[in-house]
Amino acid sequence: MIKRIIIVVLITITTVACGTKKAATGFERSNAKASGVIKNHYDKAVDFNTISGKLRATYQNSDRSQSVNLSFRMEKDKAIWMSASILGFPMAKVYITPEKVSYYEKVGKSYFDGDFSLVSKWLGTPLDFDKLQNLLIGQAIYDLRTDGYTLSESARGFQLLPKKESDVKKMFMLDSKTYKAKAQQLAQEDKNRSVTVTYDDYQTISGRIFPETITIIANESSESTNITIQYRSIEFDGDVSFPFSIPSGYDEISVK
Repeated sequence: MIKRIIIVVLITITTVACGTKKAATGFERSNAKASGVIKNHYDKAVDFNTISGKLRATYQNSDRSQSVNLSFRMEKDKAIWMSASILGFPMAKVYITPEKVSYYEKVGKSYFDGDFSLVSKWLGTPLDFDKLQNLLIGQAIYDLRTDGYTLSESARGFQLLPKKESDVKKMFMLDSKTYKAKAQQLAQEDKNRSVTVTYDDYQTISGRIFPETITIIANESSESTNITIQYRSIEFDGDVSFPFSIPSGYDEISVK
């Protein structure tokens, strides 16, 4: 099941990356308030060198629902590591760096170990380490500072919509007090698929505001997949290691 979670999360953060381009114009100058909101979002981003702790992930689609406990470690901009266990028994591990994704699971005795060109081919869309990191820490998946956005305010918070039309529709909702992400929505209407990420709760740990519960809903045609991530016992800036070794005798997952 951790394989399904990993694949859906990776598709979530990359499914609409195709065809999008970064603008080089910086902040949108014609909307000073939107620029101020975006600046606060980055000024108030959680500051850390490392993160470690536990999380519980729940996967649900039309056929099944299952939960798994994971040990979680991250070194900022360098590595994301997860180890899954069921009833205390280790079942799978994943190790992601900006250059590579490595994964194995014991039930099917299978593994993947390749660079991002292979993963992108597997998923059918470009993969980006930064987007996954941003999703997990409550930051906007895309860099809001590289394009122009219109701002609207409501009881829910600040809503940001891109000024430029594109084949990908994007929406970002930020909390009006903390400027942390409350929701992010990405959609490709012509392909009838969308992803909605909501941050249901935040927690304060060592003076840092960090997600407590993240819900990811991925829709494609008539299929819907839900993943809920609940962080537990998070610690900042401790010593971390990333033990990872693919067992011998496992079958490599082929990329077609």
